[in-house]
Amino acid sequence: MLANLIRSLRRKADTPDPAAHLPAFLEAGARVARGDAEGARELVQLTLSIKPDYSPAYLLWSSIELPGEDYLAFLPRLHRHLNPATYLEIGVFEGRSLQFAGPETQAIGIDPEPRIAYPVPAGARILAMTSDDYFATHDVKGEFGGRDVALGFIDGMHLFEHALRDFINMERVAEPDGIILIHDCCPLDRRTAERTRHVNFWSGDIWRLILILRRYRPDLRVQTLALAPTGLGMVRGLDPASSVLADNYDAIVAEYLATDYSVLEADKAGLLNLVPNDWQDIASILERP
Repeated sequence: MLANLIRSLRRKADTPDPAAHLPAFLEAGARVARGDAEGARELVQLTLSIKPDYSPAYLLWSSIELPGEDYLAFLPRLHRHLNPATYLEIGVFEGRSLQFAGPETQAIGIDPEPRIAYPVPAGARILAMTSDDYFATHDVKGEFGGRDVALGFIDGMHLFEHALRDFINMERVAEPDGIILIHDCCPLDRRTAERTRHVNFWSGDIWRLILILRRYRPDLRVQTLALAPTGLGMVRGLDPASSVLADNYDAIVAEYLATDYSVLEADKAGLLNLVPNDWQDIASILERP
């Protein structure tokens, strides 16, 4: 039945109609509502074959692959659970995630071109500069009153070498029992995971950073939380004294630039150490030393 439907929708799509993608997309949504994830997935992919840059289809696909609350619902839960004394965010943009810092948290947000559209917490400051410049020219611990970073969030450039530098720099000023979050670690497909942006729904190649950390820093506890739309990396067991990544930065970047997306397709959940999207389970993980 589904195969016949897809053939029929594809024939309808072979027309100059600018709305030719909509029947497949609407049927995909109906299948999601009925609990038919597999059928919905095929119809979403049909939609994208007709209209490759249709963001609603990617968002629907994301809800199929990563069901449950998204990362923007998770972050306020995490802030309330941890109530971190200090919070450093790379990639503020409109301030949508920075707003979740609690009233007792001293927060710093870094972005070269912030366009704040959400409330800025009372204890937060935003610096308009690149993260490389910030770490090179600022005493991070000094800005936090001599305290280390308890919670960090990397959500800047969608290229893994930039995120790797951010991680290296952030770990150096982090609490050993702190947490560093990394956005966009679980891409939906090759197109959205490419280094050059071809579609609006773009996670870039940040997935490579998770592979790097798991290989070169086995001392870290690296997991990817299955949070829509593109996963959220969570790194614990930090070692501010480690120089492994910095010492081997150029070689690591060269190695992983040559690592094709196909390695991820073979075992995405295993390679990314994907953790199901369940707050109670995640909270229990956070309690483990």
